[in-house]
Amino acid sequence: MKIGVLGSGTMGISIGHFTTIKDHQTIIYDSSKNALKSGEKKLSDLLKKLKNKGKYSKEDIKRITSNLTFTDDIKKLKDSELIIEAIIEDINIKKEIFSKIEKLVDNKCIITSNTSSLSIASLASSLKENKRFIGMHFFNPANLMPLVEIIPAIQTSQETLDRSKNILVEMGKVVVIAKDTPGFIVNRVARPFYGEAIRIYEEGIANVETIDWATKEIGGFRMGPFELMDFIGNDINYMVTEIVFKELYFDSRYKPSFTQKRLMEAGYLGEKSGKGFYDYNTEEIKNINKNRELGKKIVFRILSMLINEASDALFLKIASKEDIDLAMTKGVNYPKGLLAWADEIGIDNVLETLENLYNTYKEDRYRPSPILRKMCSENSNFY
Repeated sequence: MKIGVLGSGTMGISIGHFTTIKDHQTIIYDSSKNALKSGEKKLSDLLKKLKNKGKYSKEDIKRITSNLTFTDDIKKLKDSELIIEAIIEDINIKKEIFSKIEKLVDNKCIITSNTSSLSIASLASSLKENKRFIGMHFFNPANLMPLVEIIPAIQTSQETLDRSKNILVEMGKVVVIAKDTPGFIVNRVARPFYGEAIRIYEEGIANVETIDWATKEIGGFRMGPFELMDFIGNDINYMVTEIVFKELYFDSRYKPSFTQKRLMEAGYLGEKSGKGFYDYNTEEIKNINKNRELGKKIVFRILSMLINEASDALFLKIASKEDIDLAMTKGVNYPKGLLAWADEIGIDNVLETLENLYNTYKEDRYRPSPILRKMCSENSNFY
């Protein structure tokens, strides 16, 4: 299959890396020669690193490089059978490039966006033949992270949805289907992992190191929320939270934090800048309070908020319960699917935690999902 990738930034390069290792001829397009040069160098350096670590053979490297072309000439994408857009999260810039692409490619070519938060229906409206447009959200690094969220717009045809899913499954991806709503599955459901952790820190209940320790040691998460925000980048993480907050009509559940905003404004973006919630320029001695009772309270508060969000996603039919759980385990490496986890710890316990939080703060962010109340009254489980 001939694939065109729009954008030579981190995600564009990552997607191109993935499609070429799967033996698909791929052209990465960017209007900026400097961006192309930078992207090509980053991929080259990564491939050398992977070869030195024994992850790739000479044949693997040859297969990737022989299948991959970089260009600043958009006309070279005319033979593409699949277009994957991965440029800046600016809806007007995206729409402009989709209008250009549509005039170049065959009418059977599927045109997709890797956006993590923008409206797929709005992007699809930039095409005359918008039934062939769909959201195709990869996770970074695309060559390692198995999940792809597929998001059909209201204009998307069933044929486009079926073809898109089949293409990705044949490439070995785990595919989930999400409704075209802000944040889709992962970026919506995961918000409390960051937001509630920051809230606990802001209230002085525990410091950053203790919250991260608790979520890993007691909760079983691979990374703590503050480590993960620093890894993602406080600029990116804050921006996604802000977009979801605005797009969901300022629902207080998704309210961004001033703590993270100030870090972003100061340029403390995390690992990439050398400083974020942690200072990566010095050997910090971590001040961790390993009181397990405190740790359990921290984990259960964050987990209850995550389960509430996953429950609401099911209640609002954003995705099936299976796809919600699959998305969180395969997209952000959660130790368990949140809905299955709710069954395990007791839906009544989750509801009690949420109601106690709501009664304490009287804030709408802690309102329990109607589905949790219904299931408790019926004494039923998700599975």
